[in-house]
Amino acid sequence: MSNISTQLTWLTLGDNKIFGSIPSGIQNLVDLTVLDMRNNFLTGTFPIGIGKLNKVRNLLFPANGLSGQIPSSLGNISQLWVISLSENNLSGSIPSTLGNCKNLQAIYLDSNRFSSRLTKQLFIYPSLIQLDIGNNFFTDSLPVEVGYLKTLSTLSVSNNKLSGEIPSLLGNCLSLEYLLLDGNFFQGSIPPTFSTLRGLRSLDLSRNNLSGEIPKYLEKLALESLNLSFNNFKGDVLKQGVFGNASQVSVLGNNKLCGVIPELNLPQCSSQASKKRRKYLASKLKISVVVVVLCLVLVPCIFATLYWVRKSRRKPIGVPSAEDPFVTMSYAELFKATDGFSSANLVGTGSFGAIYKGALDRDGTMVAVKVFNLQQQGALRSFMAECEALKNIRHRNLLKILTCCVSIDFKGNDFKALVYDYMPNESLDKWLHRDGDDKLGRNLKFTQMLNIAIDVASALDYLHNHCQTPIIHRDLKPSNILLDDDMIAHVGDFGLARFLPEVAQTSSVGIKGSVGYIAPEYAMGSKAST
Repeated sequence: MSNISTQLTWLTLGDNKIFGSIPSGIQNLVDLTVLDMRNNFLTGTFPIGIGKLNKVRNLLFPANGLSGQIPSSLGNISQLWVISLSENNLSGSIPSTLGNCKNLQAIYLDSNRFSSRLTKQLFIYPSLIQLDIGNNFFTDSLPVEVGYLKTLSTLSVSNNKLSGEIPSLLGNCLSLEYLLLDGNFFQGSIPPTFSTLRGLRSLDLSRNNLSGEIPKYLEKLALESLNLSFNNFKGDVLKQGVFGNASQVSVLGNNKLCGVIPELNLPQCSSQASKKRRKYLASKLKISVVVVVLCLVLVPCIFATLYWVRKSRRKPIGVPSAEDPFVTMSYAELFKATDGFSSANLVGTGSFGAIYKGALDRDGTMVAVKVFNLQQQGALRSFMAECEALKNIRHRNLLKILTCCVSIDFKGNDFKALVYDYMPNESLDKWLHRDGDDKLGRNLKFTQMLNIAIDVASALDYLHNHCQTPIIHRDLKPSNILLDDDMIAHVGDFGLARFLPEVAQTSSVGIKGSVGYIAPEYAMGSKAST
C-alpha cells in the first residue's frame, strides 16, 4: 500500500474477500478523494494516520469487522462529504473532532456497538442530508439541536436506548422524508410541530412508550408508511390520508385504540357502537315499508341499473397498477445525483425550468432531470400535462420517462421534476446550429438526417394514429428532439401537449408553440388541425 503512487485519487476495493487490518501505509496516499473498502473482512482498528488523508470526500468502510473507536484524527479530513462505517463492531463515543467536518452530507454509523450519550456534535452539520445511527446502544435523550438540520432528508435512530420526549424542534426539519425513531424509550405525545413536515413519506414511532391520541394532522401529510405499533396511544383511529390504505398503517399493540377500519382489527369505539345500535332499531321499524317499496317499485329499476352497469363497466381511470412506472424519487436523491444541481451539470434550459444530467446513486444510471420553476406561470400545468401525456405511451422514438419527484426542497419550497433517460448526443438543435466554440466536429451525414426524419415521423404517427386517445405535441422543434448513443431520435418535452378532444375545443383560443416552429395553419389564421 505504501508503494502506490501518491497521485492516486480513487481507491475502491469493495465487495471482495480482503481480510486483515487496514495497513498504516494508506496514510501516504495523500491525494485520495475516494476510499471505498465496503463489504470485505477487514478487522482491527483504524490506523491513527488515516487523518492525514485530508482530501478524502467519501470514506466508505461498511460491512466489515472493524473494532475499537473512531480515531479523533478523522476530524482533520475537513472536506469529508460521506462517511459510512455501518455494520462493524465499532464502540465507544463519537469523537468531538468530527465536528470539524462541516461539509458532511451523509453519516452512516448504524449497526455497531456505540454506547455513549447522544451528544449534540452529531447535529451541527449545516449541509447534512442523511444521518443513520440505528442499531446501537446510544443513551439519553435526542438532542434538541437536531432541529437545526434544515437540509436533513433521512433521520434514523432506530433500536437504541434513547428516552425522554421527542424534540418539538424536529418540526423545523422541513426537508425530512424518512423519520425512524422506533425501538427506543421515547415517551409523551407526538409533537404538534410535526404538522409542518409536508414532505414526510415514512414515519416509524413503533416500540416506544408514546401516549395520547393520534394527531389529526397526520391525515394531511403525504405519508406513504406509518407505524405506531406497540405504544400506549388511545382513542379513535383516523380514516383519511394514509389511514385510508390499511396496508400502509400499523397500530398493533395499542390496547386503547378503537376504530371502524376492518383491516386493523380494532374494537369499535363506544360512541360508534351506540350509534350503530340506534340505527339498527330504526331500521327494524322501517323494514316492512322498505320491503313493499322494493317489491312494487325498486326491483325493476335495480335490474335495469345492474344491466346498464354490467354493459358499461370498464377499468377505473387513474388507479395505479403494479406496473406503474411513476415510482417517485426524493429531492435528496436528485440533489445528490446532480451534485446539488450544479451548473456544471446543466445541459439545457426551457420556458418552465432547467435540465441537469446526473448519475443515480442506487445503480449509477445516467439520467436527465427536468426541474420545473414553479414560480413561472404555467410551469405546474406543464408538469401535469407532461405526466398525463407520457404515463400511458410507449414508443422507441419517444423520450422515456423513468420516474418523477413531487417533494419539497431543503428550503421548504414545493419541488417538482421529471427524470428521463439521458441522451448523450444531446438535441438535434446542437447538431444543426453549431456554435463557433464547438470543438466536437459534429456534422450530420445525409443518411443520419434521413433516419432522424423517419424517427420523428414514426413518433408523430404513433401519437396521432395509434394512441388510445390521439395526442398533439404542439411544440415540435430541433431542441425537443434528443439523440441517443446510436443517433436514434427521441421526441421529448410534452409540456404543451394536448389530447385530441382538448385541442378540438381550445385550438382557436391562442397560438401555442415556439417562435420559428409554429404550425403553418396557425399563421394562416385557420383552426389548428392534426
